[in-house]
Amino acid sequence: MVFSGLPFLFFFLPLTLAAYFLVPLRFKKVVLFTASIIFYAWGEPVYVLLMLLSIAVNYILAPYAGGSGSASKRKAALVLAIIFDIGMLGLFKYAGLFISTVNSVFGIYIEPLDLSLPIGISFYTFQAVSYVIDVYRKDVEPAKNPVDFGAYLTMFPQLIAGPIVRYKTVEREMKNPAISMENFSLGISRFIIGLGKKVLIANSIGRVWSQISEVSGNELSMATAWIGLVAFTLQIYFDFSGYSDMAIGMGRMLGFYFPENFDHPYQSKSITEFWRRWHMTLGTWFREYVYYPMGGSKKGLKRQLINIFVVWMLTGLWHGASWNFLIWGIYYALLLFVEKIWLYNSLKKASPVIGTVYTLFFVIVGWGIFSWQDMSDPAGFFAALAGMGGRGLADMSSLYFLRSYAILFVIATVCATDFLGRLWEGLTRGRKVPLLILESLICILSVSSLVTDTYNPFLYFRF
Repeated sequence: MVFSGLPFLFFFLPLTLAAYFLVPLRFKKVVLFTASIIFYAWGEPVYVLLMLLSIAVNYILAPYAGGSGSASKRKAALVLAIIFDIGMLGLFKYAGLFISTVNSVFGIYIEPLDLSLPIGISFYTFQAVSYVIDVYRKDVEPAKNPVDFGAYLTMFPQLIAGPIVRYKTVEREMKNPAISMENFSLGISRFIIGLGKKVLIANSIGRVWSQISEVSGNELSMATAWIGLVAFTLQIYFDFSGYSDMAIGMGRMLGFYFPENFDHPYQSKSITEFWRRWHMTLGTWFREYVYYPMGGSKKGLKRQLINIFVVWMLTGLWHGASWNFLIWGIYYALLLFVEKIWLYNSLKKASPVIGTVYTLFFVIVGWGIFSWQDMSDPAGFFAALAGMGGRGLADMSSLYFLRSYAILFVIATVCATDFLGRLWEGLTRGRKVPLLILESLICILSVSSLVTDTYNPFLYFRF
């Protein structure tokens, strides 16, 4: 069954919240775990068994990894857990790419594995790995029972598309959720803001990219290609950050403080800064569990560059089993090399406008590499970006998209910055009535759009 997304969530969330708040404290994690399994089963009924196996293996091995046994036994338990977690991710996500590459390179034919990708496997696998490593490092105590660990690993608000939550981040709330009317109210507000970003902005501007990406390069002008890629740049931000806001909001309603995942990344003045603001929980994961263990920046510049290259190859592959994602990761590794060796200090001294324009240019081009598989004619699309398409610099299609969507582009661009938040705070000065009116309007418009519109993709569900 294909995950039905937001419509199902509107049915599922109130029932779960009602049950969660009605039961005594000692049963809340049982409700949360049960609800999360049901939520996942709605979209992936078969792969619930895989998730339960992941819970069992990591729950059993973690105490041995963090126990009082010999160093060799502790390390063996850690390695076994990581091999299982990464092995399952590799089997379902990368086996097809590996087989097709072997077939192409050696001119043979190995039957591809007919395995669909379990929803959210990249996210919950990284959470399982971080849990076992943190227990091994003795940063956290092992979960007391399988329900506790199961509730953490499968927690439905962030199960499908993050943010990636480490066990030590929510360890206190796992024992005693921070349930209060204030947190519930703040959670609803955050959820509605995320809903508006996803439904009203991402879905609307995503239609522009959907139309342009289907056109072959010989029918694209340079202006139209750039309009399409800017639309995708805005769509992926509002889609992913919108879902993260909804997940953080739902977690807050349940008494959990999930980490922030975005901090207005398109305001960045360097690529280095951009990746401190975009998908922050993924960046934290790679720093904590790959970059720092490899030595980070403590073993000289040459070793640091190697570490950055490895991290970004893995970051690219994490996003998908396709060569364009690997190229995308290497693309950012090279940009970070340039900043690390030559450019970063100059950017810090330069005008903020120069830094922002530089960053946005390379980020937008990067999204072109990222979305390669979504295009009907990728090579032709990039030729059009460079002004070598079949329609020259601009044509009637460019004018059509500008005339039809200019206001939406302006609204999305402004909303991607912190300008509206600062303006709103200054105008209302914390008064709740104007905010309540605004959130009610966003909610009504979003629900109306969901009822009447069938275009409702979640871009990060496929990763």
